[in-house]
Amino acid sequence: MKLFDFDTHVHRIGTSSDKWTMYEQRGILPFWLADMDFKSPQAVMEALHQRVEHGVFGYTSAPKELVEVVICMLETAYGWKIESEWLVWLPGLVTGINIACRAVGEDGDDVLTAVPVYPPFLTAPKHSRRNSLRASLMLSDGKWGFDLERLENAATPRTSLFLLCNPHNPVGRAYSREELTAVADFCVKRDMVICSDEIHCDLILDQDKKHIPIATLGPDVAARTITLMAPSKTFNLPGLGCAFAVISNEDLRKRFRSAMAGIVPHVNALGYTAALAAYKHGAAWLSELLDYLRGNRDIVERAIDSMPGLSMTHVEATYLGWIDTREAGLKGPVKFFEAAGVGLGNGSAFDGRGFLRLTFGCPRSILMDGLGKMEASLSRLQRKTDAQ
Repeated sequence: MKLFDFDTHVHRIGTSSDKWTMYEQRGILPFWLADMDFKSPQAVMEALHQRVEHGVFGYTSAPKELVEVVICMLETAYGWKIESEWLVWLPGLVTGINIACRAVGEDGDDVLTAVPVYPPFLTAPKHSRRNSLRASLMLSDGKWGFDLERLENAATPRTSLFLLCNPHNPVGRAYSREELTAVADFCVKRDMVICSDEIHCDLILDQDKKHIPIATLGPDVAARTITLMAPSKTFNLPGLGCAFAVISNEDLRKRFRSAMAGIVPHVNALGYTAALAAYKHGAAWLSELLDYLRGNRDIVERAIDSMPGLSMTHVEATYLGWIDTREAGLKGPVKFFEAAGVGLGNGSAFDGRGFLRLTFGCPRSILMDGLGKMEASLSRLQRKTDAQ
């Protein structure tokens, strides 16, 4: 028996939703932003109501109970024992990526990442007077993975930081221990700090996979790692702005805090409230969400596989499909599908020209409608091409 409803369409037009406002006047279904269309767990809403009724919203620090819950959660999930002082609270994970770039190395240093990747990985170094270096992931046997030779060739003597996305947005990988160990060894050998975005760590769809925080691989790796996590993707709370960094190395943590000073605001009271409620009471909701997302994932993979000129690799984690349109002969894939009534993420922003990102964290009826529009538009194009 299902306890939670992920099928009902919650109308978001008129709520200043970035995802829906972009196409509000054009009748286009939005799948472009990594923002689910599900209501957050009831326990979160009840906790927020209770906090709002208190009526005073002064400056707020992380509640002691939230710190304890996060420490317990990390040990239970990953066998990762952390100390409370290792936690640095942030108003968002993207803030953490940018602060890491400022905290590590010097002006003019290089920051390396593997592409395609979440766009802030590519913009944060420039915001911090660093250079952005990129090494392409390798697609082999239908699976994206790291190419150590490409990483070695891309790195320079001034590469001080490696930005890791695990699970990977947008390619949907939950990297194995062997893959992460190879990356960690590469960073240790070159004395590079690792900033690991692990915001999708709870969204592992393949039941034979498990998230592995790279900092758990050993003390040498932990001492050079800034791990970024948040409840926002898991429980659909991005608008409430609450994330945290785990930094065991005291010197690195001091540099990170120093880079925050004067420019990073505190987490707001409602962000803390939502995070605590989600982590304490959201397990049953998350379990059903994962089942629902697996169903949506399977529908997307089957649909894309049947569309002429499109392909995508299997999504092990996240609620994001990474679609290769290069064989379809589309001059502008984003505009092509917008004309069909479907708004997808432009792969060029991820350094993935010719690809599109599809967010399938939505009611199934909306997903099926969007996929149907995509298939119909490609079929029309195929008929037009055949007739010429």
